Amino acid sequence: MPGGQYSSAGAREAASASPRKSEARVNRRHRLSRSRDFDSVYRHGRSVSTRYLVLYWFVRENGPEAVPRLGLAVPKAVGTAVVRNRIKRRLRELFRERSAGLPPDHDYVLVVRPGLPETAESRGFDWLGERVDEILGKAAA
Repeated sequence: MPGGQYSSAGAREAASASPRKSEARVNRRHRLSRSRDFDSVYRHGRSVSTRYLVLYWFVRENGPEAVPRLGLAVPKAVGTAVVRNRIKRRLRELFRERSAGLPPDHDYVLVVRPGLPETAESRGFDWLGERVDEILGKAAA
């Protein structure tokens, strides 16, 4: 385009033309998004905690194509919006990798405690995966 300016229509075309890897993302149906879903997990579920994470889980009624669903709660005390969104993306990816080994009729809410993003940044993605494995292991026990 002349002068290096881009129209929003051109940007939309470019964005829609890029291939998306559906297997690389947590499908929307695998997420908790409604307030009432979070409330039922908090009120009727069980919980375990570690230094950096709290996990709530709840057994729901099986429906067709039951899959484990994840909700993330990352309070503002954890950091700026950029920091909170980055840790959510990483946690969703870790959950997606581990979801095959989880019961299909469970809803999970993972609450991030302050200090996790900084520590995960300094220690790496593998360390964060170990923390997720740790809390899922405590939940299974």
